[in-house]
Amino acid sequence: MYVYLNDRLVPRSEAVVSVFDHGFLYGDGVYETMRCYDGVVFMLDEHLRRLARSASMIRINLPADSDSLKLMVYETLQANKLRDAYIRLTVSRGYGPIGLDPELCPSPTLVIMAEAMKQYPAALYENGIRVAIPSVRRNLREALNPEIKSLNFLNNILAKIEAAQGGAYEAVMLNASGALTEGSISNLFFSKGGVLCTPSIECGILDGITRGIVLELAVKEGLTVKAGEFGREDIYSAEEVFLTNTTMEVMPVSGVDDARYAVGGITRLLHKAYRQEVKAYVEHMKAQGPSIWGYDE
Repeated sequence: MYVYLNDRLVPRSEAVVSVFDHGFLYGDGVYETMRCYDGVVFMLDEHLRRLARSASMIRINLPADSDSLKLMVYETLQANKLRDAYIRLTVSRGYGPIGLDPELCPSPTLVIMAEAMKQYPAALYENGIRVAIPSVRRNLREALNPEIKSLNFLNNILAKIEAAQGGAYEAVMLNASGALTEGSISNLFFSKGGVLCTPSIECGILDGITRGIVLELAVKEGLTVKAGEFGREDIYSAEEVFLTNTTMEVMPVSGVDDARYAVGGITRLLHKAYRQEVKAYVEHMKAQGPSIWGYDE
């Protein structure tokens, strides 16, 4: 396995970061996860734009421009001979003395990792996954804006631990006001009374790229969509529930706490539409020429 570290590809054994890196010391950094389908990184421009936004919001200057980052991503895929892959691009504050002052770190650390995509079991899409609403609340938006896709993930980890202890696959957190927000690694949707609902950005969620695509697809399919503030009783009384993120795409939910749901028509419709969107995107990118950002056919 090869990892892109700062300005070059290195073998996995040499992909090391200093213990004085502020990403390690303080979780001071940002990241993006992406999925590559048949040699094409899905929505790469959108992911890089969000990375740049996250970095800007915590005042990190990205070490390379968008076109250079694209090349680095595809070089990492090539080096590992991957066409269907999971990719993580991380940028930390970088190496510096102990202390919180960002000025202590003159140069950010860049890491790009790519691994073969391990498909989720088909049974999960057929039967759905169990979800729990933990006692852990989502960080206050005013304290740590979830629109920053940061390395500081302890809030999500604590929620995930509590959910797993109860036998759930994923956790969906409430905010301080008791409104639904998002999962530890996913965005939330549910269908109720013929309306497809999802918590709004104002509730304290990351504006997931997959979430945005699903919202657009739902409108195209003629569904009524509502982004707003919802409580746990809204989801308990829903007809269908599903989660979205880059790797799981559209994942059905079979239960939230004691509430149970069938994997319904809306979930299946949007999962199929999303897969078609991915296929169309990949075909479009391949039609641009034999080489996309250095990734030769």
